[in-house]
This record gives sequence, C-alpha cells and structure tokens, in this order.
Amino acid sequence: MTKSIAILSDRVGWEERQIVDRAAAMGMRTEWINDASLPIDQHGIRALEPFDVALVRSKSYVRGGLIAASGSTGNTRMLNTASAIQICENKLITRQTLSRAGIPVPEYRLVFSRESFREAVEAMRFPVVMKPIYGGLGKRVTLLTDKRTAESVFDYVADLGHGFEQACLLEEYMSENSWRVLVVGTRIVAAAEFQPAPGDWRSNAALGSGHNELELTPKVQQVIRGVVDQIGPGIYGIDIFRRGDGGVVNEINHAPGFRGVTEGSGVDVSDEICRYIEGMDL
Repeated sequence: MTKSIAILSDRVGWEERQIVDRAAAMGMRTEWINDASLPIDQHGIRALEPFDVALVRSKSYVRGGLIAASGSTGNTRMLNTASAIQICENKLITRQTLSRAGIPVPEYRLVFSRESFREAVEAMRFPVVMKPIYGGLGKRVTLLTDKRTAESVFDYVADLGHGFEQACLLEEYMSENSWRVLVVGTRIVAAAEFQPAPGDWRSNAALGSGHNELELTPKVQQVIRGVVDQIGPGIYGIDIFRRGDGGVVNEINHAPGFRGVTEGSGVDVSDEICRYIEGMDL
C-alpha cells in the first residue's frame, strides 16, 4: 500500500525538499506541517490522523521529542520515536546511555555552577570544549584554551537568565575533523568526513564545513551498530571523532542534515529514507 507522509518541521529546507521530491516520484503523498503551530491536546495530534507516517524533522531540540510523544498515542507511526529523540536531544542522556552500553564517548564533566565549573577545569587538560546540554548546529559550543579564557566564558554563561541554560558540559577536545554517519532503519547508508570552514575550529555539517567521502573501519561500524541497538531503528546522523581505528560518539542527530553527506558520498539519502518508509510494516 502506498504510504502517506507528514513532514513536521518549522521550515522546509534542502533535505525536506529532497524527501518530498523523491516520495512523489515513488507515488507517495507528502504534506509539510509547521510543527511550531501544530495543535496538540489530550487526544494527541489530530492533524496527523490522515497520515501513515509522521517524519519528525523539528529544528527545535525540545519540540521534536514533545511532538513525537504526543503523536505516539495515535495510529500514525512517529519517525523517530519519542524515546529515541529524547536520548538524542539531551547530550548528557546521550552520553550516559552510550557509556553504560560500553560505547565510547568523550570524557566530560557536568557543570551547574561556577564552583563545579572550576573543579571541572582543574580536573581536565586544556583545550576543552564547553557546550550546552540542549542545542545543535554548533551554537554556543566554545573552545577553551586556558583558565583565563574559561573564566571569561563562564561569566557570560552565569549571566544567562535561567538555570536550564547554565547547565553545560565540559569535555575533552577531540579533533578538528569529524565524521557524520547516516543511518536509515538499522543500516549505515552513507558517511562523510567534515573539516572546519575557514576561520572556524568546529567541523559540523551545518556550518559550511568541507566534506569528503569516507570508508568506515569495521570498528567504527561496530560502534554505529551499538548506538542503534540502544536507541532503536530510525533515521539518524551520528557524529563521530576518530580514535585509532575506532571512533568516539559525539552526538546523535534525530533530524539530521544530510546535504553534505549526499554531496560527499554520492549516496541519495532521500531515496534511502523514502524506501525505508515505503517498506515499513504499519
């Protein structure tokens, strides 16, 4: 049976357009629904009732999990699941979940206050990276190279108006280059290596970083399979730093950008996504 897909996002970007075009070519019906104005009540999300699958591509790192949880009460299949999104969108829970399963993550310290920040700085070796618990696209991710810089940066964090924003992670600086691995279902479908854009130290698929095709080692593939075992099948962009012939998981993106990976690898990721949805047993 031909599937119908609701694409939930506050805007239609390159990736969403690719999915819409590929789904149409396969005879599937799609509709974009602005997740920022989606009516939700005690009955769930009635706007999703006409659809077989809701593809949650919220750019908000809070909204996606709430929408997936609300939509899971109906008959529409949420992709990804609420439990998977909630693990992905909280960097601390991501690290705890993977670490308990023996999957390598960066060494980190959780910081709530200036006192815990100073203790973390003393315990770690510079340079270190400071990042928020929630967030993406490289925003508020800061490289700290010495104590003086670290104290100045925390002055800014301490002035933020809410404790929710003050909680952050300090973690070891791994490398300028990173790998993004695209998983669809349980399969690795594409991967690319990203280098920082000129004048930046961050390698990120959303920051205009350069990208090259990448062949994953067996140990890295094993790490990716371990991640999927923990969060379940879905559509993920898993960001990894190289360590030896293996890898350390930095983030799991539940609504991944894949333009750079498509261009770097030559793989039509939108086709992989649509074929996965087409084959889902609903």
